[in-house]
Amino acid sequence: MDTATFTANNVWMMVCTALVFFMHSGFAFLEIGLTRQKNTINILFKNIFIITVGLLMYFGWGFNLMYPGEFNGWLGFSGFGLDMDPTGATIAYAEGKYTYWTDFLFQGMFAATAGTIVSGAVAERIRIGPFMVFIILYVGLIYPIVGSWQWGEGFLYSLGGDGAGFYDFAGSTLVHSVGGWGALIAIWLLGPRIGKFGEHGKSNAIPGHNIPLATAGVLILWLGWFGFNGGSVLSADPARTSLVLTTTSLAAAAGGVAAFLVSTLAYKTYDLTMFLNGILGGLVGITAGADLMSPNEAVLIGLISGAIVVGGISLIDRLKLDDPVGAVTVHLICGIWGTLTVGIFGAMAGGQQFLYQLSGVAAAGIFCVVSAFVIIYGLKKTVGIRVDRQEELEGLDLHEHGMDSYADFRMNQH
Repeated sequence: MDTATFTANNVWMMVCTALVFFMHSGFAFLEIGLTRQKNTINILFKNIFIITVGLLMYFGWGFNLMYPGEFNGWLGFSGFGLDMDPTGATIAYAEGKYTYWTDFLFQGMFAATAGTIVSGAVAERIRIGPFMVFIILYVGLIYPIVGSWQWGEGFLYSLGGDGAGFYDFAGSTLVHSVGGWGALIAIWLLGPRIGKFGEHGKSNAIPGHNIPLATAGVLILWLGWFGFNGGSVLSADPARTSLVLTTTSLAAAAGGVAAFLVSTLAYKTYDLTMFLNGILGGLVGITAGADLMSPNEAVLIGLISGAIVVGGISLIDRLKLDDPVGAVTVHLICGIWGTLTVGIFGAMAGGQQFLYQLSGVAAAGIFCVVSAFVIIYGLKKTVGIRVDRQEELEGLDLHEHGMDSYADFRMNQH
């Protein structure tokens, strides 16, 4: 490969790394916007913890757990830290398209996303200490192990022969469903917020305190997805990159419109939060096959994702599960849907491929559910995972952090 192409690839991958990093601002804005003011510091603290500690864990062992080289296909590890060979700066990855350091940093930005998904779902009632322990174990160990099964060329990658098995272009399952399964188990064991479900199990809305901020968060996430999916091309190839960015944006737009229309028909109101989550559902839905789909297929995937968001949020409520930001629906349910679309639409569609996709969903789901349950249930029975009633009513900012998110805020919101 000539120097100019190598440089262009590397620069593009670093731009995508920055875009994926910027997504953490989007997640933070979305989460604090859809929750109450008295818990803003707590949510921001969790998000900052996830990105900082997540990156350090990925440096310490996660990268080499996810990409162990030759291994048994289930679990491998190639050592602690990064390769500090003096020639490391020029080690080429992905068939010589970019450097070792670029690959580490790009993949490291992905690692924290799985934890951030859980953060939104458990907002406003989880103790910060046990949450941090969960993140260390789940992001530090579970996420890279599942990733190694496909991206590290493990058993899912080899289902139909090397590279011909389970396919997940940018992580509908390997990132979003991993986080979604963890979120589902967490909200089940944690229980709903005080006041969420009234008499006879009726679901009560608990409005977020800053919808403009939540809207900004979704737009930032959409922008960041250009790096999330665009960087997953693993080069600056003009044709593939531009196709991926097009399918990504079309699915996002279609997801938002579908969620807006379905929710309007169902609830007779123009619900902005459904519109926003529909956009995210479309983004998650296209992520597994963004490089395989035509624009028409991307729009169809997005439309179905948006409808799934409305139905999924209603289902979560009916199950008496409390998910303040809709994380389980957007990341888990739409993640499963997006993964299965690879066997239904696009260049790899077919019955055999659908079975490979279903196998990947099942393997990741079983492992994540069991792992998340063991971690969270263990914490619940030992140190406890939920703040007490007074702390929840007065706000986690005051009791967990001793500060307010806004200087003129008074703790008078229950």
